[in-house]
Amino acid sequence: MKCKLALSQINTVLGGVKANLDKHLQVIDEACSQNVDLLVFPELSMTGYFLQDLVPTVSMRPNITDPLFKKLIEASRRLDLVVGFVQEDERNRFYIASAYLSAGEVLHVHQKIYLPTYGLFDEGRFFAWGDQVRAFDTRFGRVGLLVCEDFWHASLPYLLWQDGADIMLFTSASPGRGLTQEPQLDSARWVDHINRAYASLFTTFVAHTNRVGYEDGLHFWGGSMVYDPNGNVLARAPQQEEALLICEVDLNQLHRTRVRLPLLRDERTALVERELTRILSQGNRPAGR
Repeated sequence: MKCKLALSQINTVLGGVKANLDKHLQVIDEACSQNVDLLVFPELSMTGYFLQDLVPTVSMRPNITDPLFKKLIEASRRLDLVVGFVQEDERNRFYIASAYLSAGEVLHVHQKIYLPTYGLFDEGRFFAWGDQVRAFDTRFGRVGLLVCEDFWHASLPYLLWQDGADIMLFTSASPGRGLTQEPQLDSARWVDHINRAYASLFTTFVAHTNRVGYEDGLHFWGGSMVYDPNGNVLARAPQQEEALLICEVDLNQLHRTRVRLPLLRDERTALVERELTRILSQGNRPAGR
């Protein structure tokens, strides 16, 4: 099976949900004209990133009762979509979330688990943290979805791998920071390294889309990318500009790679469970929330 995958790195309007929806629909039209099967938008693609006190005013509920989200669900009858938004739940908690939409249905919603609250980041002040990570079934096989800081913690891609994810979709709003000798943004270099590492270690496809543009004096660098299960880059978008990166993914590569490198077969999950239980029971590691 093959999947024509597209990563949309867009510049969003901070707090401009209607304007961002219009841009989503324009990109969807463009992707459909090129026979794309799955289109992935960045973190908080419907709202912008530095929301702070705007969070309650831009929140959405991922169902057809929300008049704006309904348009995205309807658009998913044309192709599968991943969109980023602020989710408000039934008890009025707000989450950074990404939803996978297909054939007019919401297949899965991932609520961002790790909220950076250090340096220039202050997400933990405005958002609730998610507490579940699940792979889910799509017409292209089993997929895992993570948002930005989530994939800086190796435990979450590992759990998705064990839960059957053969395609990992990472979305982010990653600000550019630092320069290396290449020259290259230091943040871009690190993201590239971990995407390649996860693809190689977990013998999965990794597709990462990052937004572009400026907000609150910071810039988002783009550079979206797709890696195959061998850790080879299949496609890479330019940095610093809007782009629609289209890449055909041959899912048969999973079979070829895993025959040669049976890491999934040989993983000792019972040992991992036992040793984590020991570490936590000894009290020498924080259990977390």
